[in-house]
Amino acid sequence: MAHDTTPDWDAELQVYEPHKAGLPRFGPYFRDLVDRLPFAAEFSRSGIRAANTQTVFGQLWLVLNPLLLACVYYILVAILTRRGGMEFLAHIVGGLFVYYFVSNSISTGASSVTGGGRLIMNMAFPRLLMPMAAVRTAFFRFLPTVPVYLLIHTLGGGVWSPTMLLGLVFLGMLVVFGIGMAAFVAALQVYFRDTSSFLPYFLRIWLYLSPVLWYPQDAPERFADLMVLNPLYSMIGGWTETTLQGVVPPVEMWVAGSLWAVVALVAGSLFFMSRERDFAVRL
Repeated sequence: MAHDTTPDWDAELQVYEPHKAGLPRFGPYFRDLVDRLPFAAEFSRSGIRAANTQTVFGQLWLVLNPLLLACVYYILVAILTRRGGMEFLAHIVGGLFVYYFVSNSISTGASSVTGGGRLIMNMAFPRLLMPMAAVRTAFFRFLPTVPVYLLIHTLGGGVWSPTMLLGLVFLGMLVVFGIGMAAFVAALQVYFRDTSSFLPYFLRIWLYLSPVLWYPQDAPERFADLMVLNPLYSMIGGWTETTLQGVVPPVEMWVAGSLWAVVALVAGSLFFMSRERDFAVRL
């Protein structure tokens, strides 16, 4: 029986047309972005497979690396401040795990465009998918650390209450914030290739300025009013207060965290989209 090989000219054909200058038209751009989210997910999965993080030892290292670092920081801080105990270790572990998610989002996002040069040269798609895929990769690398944190939280006698579920709100803020920061540094890396070399030092300083090695309420009084300028103070502080202490953070943390997440997403995405047309020439 012969098969009909006549092309179906009525089939819908979707064509992505890169904008030529400035910002694209938001409507078509974001429709294309949503339609191609499965592509970003598959791009992220391929990166995870390439890093061997789906193997047993790969998953184990995702947990051991920040856990060992948390133990080092715990010993250092315990010696300097004479503060110890499983509860304080649980605070450092919980804060460091979620901080690693943010820092990995930014670090991986920085090389998402420059590392995908061939893909950019040979395919037409909204480039914003690339830093979004980087954040997805960082998030799935963060997930295996959650059970470890909960175990240490239990051993440290941490509070278990429904309030802990509010930590998911602050985690959502960190995801949104990570997408914006990843988009910003990804575009910056195209023009300044030393950005990725500078990032580790910046991220290390940011770690010390964030409530990871200290409690949010322990911020020096003379700097208390300036803490709102650190986005991670509100978001990580809210995360640790809800998940570790089981208390509802003050309104200021909710407002500041939400504002920083939205500002980072909008500013980072707009900066990325405004430079997107230039990527193929620069790579």
